[in-house]
Amino acid sequence: MNPIPKVVDRRWLHPAAWWVWALALGAAALRTTDPLLLGLIGAVVAVVVAYRRPEARWARSFGSLLRLGLVVIVIRVAFQVLFGVRTDGTVLFTLPSVELPAWAAGVSIGGPVTAESTVFAFRQGLRLAVLVLCFGAAGSLTSPYRLLRCLPGVLYEAGVAVTVAVTFAPQTVLAADRVREARRLRGRPDRGPRSWRGVALPVLEGALERSVALAASMDARGYGRRREAPQAVRRLMNAATMVGLLAIAVGVYALLDGSAPRTLGFPMLALGALALVLALVAGGRRRERSRYRPDPWRSPEWLTVASGAGVLAGYLVAARAGVVLDPPVDPLGWPELAVLPAAATLLGLLPAVVAPPPPLAVPAAPAEAQPAARPTAVGVRA
Repeated sequence: MNPIPKVVDRRWLHPAAWWVWALALGAAALRTTDPLLLGLIGAVVAVVVAYRRPEARWARSFGSLLRLGLVVIVIRVAFQVLFGVRTDGTVLFTLPSVELPAWAAGVSIGGPVTAESTVFAFRQGLRLAVLVLCFGAAGSLTSPYRLLRCLPGVLYEAGVAVTVAVTFAPQTVLAADRVREARRLRGRPDRGPRSWRGVALPVLEGALERSVALAASMDARGYGRRREAPQAVRRLMNAATMVGLLAIAVGVYALLDGSAPRTLGFPMLALGALALVLALVAGGRRRERSRYRPDPWRSPEWLTVASGAGVLAGYLVAARAGVVLDPPVDPLGWPELAVLPAAATLLGLLPAVVAPPPPLAVPAAPAEAQPAARPTAVGVRA
């Protein structure tokens, strides 16, 4: 007797859950320069993307951002070798130097290159590369348009700008693939420096066209339509939004900076969150907005957010407990793996298990869903 096949619940995870998870892992990466921990965070992000990335062309940008992260590391090390501050240590080689005036103190061109400064630059570049991977994972796991649909109506102006910004990387990858494929079919070079001139201009033109089309479609659908509101309500909403954003910025900086006072951490975050809630409530009454098939928020979303929050909390607790998250480069040596932040980083793998798999078939755009009409032969009688 054949067993009954298990039906897999395939649906889109709420985009806000993916972005909170990715931002939490990025904030944890900013807390350390340990290459072991940074490599572990990057591996966790790559595993989750491999298990939960949808089969869509816009989801292929993660590989391009991975290569961009490698380029970031190389550029950071190159800047340190050519223009970095010269410190004492083990000299690897010496470059021809140029004397600079006194007002350019701290800047150098050439000179002795030490192993300590090179390793320090590599760690900083690795941290920035992992941060790029975290943002790339959020862009590969969910469509920015779904994120825009979930934003509150009061944030529609900022939502449009953020959507265009986060859409740039995946849409640029798609446009570059289309242009390369077209050049390949025409027998023209699609790789290397010879193809850059022929690829850059069509990609830029396509990006501008998509931005204009996005703005026109949102305006045609009445996105951001407002109601009349008293002037006092508008002033209260603007003031609460400004205070909330400033308080959250101060609170996040205090949490990421271990030397900041503790009173500027969670209290400022709570104050900023309260001010933003008041602004959202006051501004949401001025928006007339309907949603078609809103994304549900269920237990997988809560577990995904808790996973990212657990990773960040583990790094914050480790910093307060005196765990070395920034290993020194002098004396130069291989850092030891910190157990507490490493165990907290493994919590980031939870979405690979609890998040529902994305739908198999990604719905195409209306213009792409309809097949092109084939020309028919027309007979003409004599």
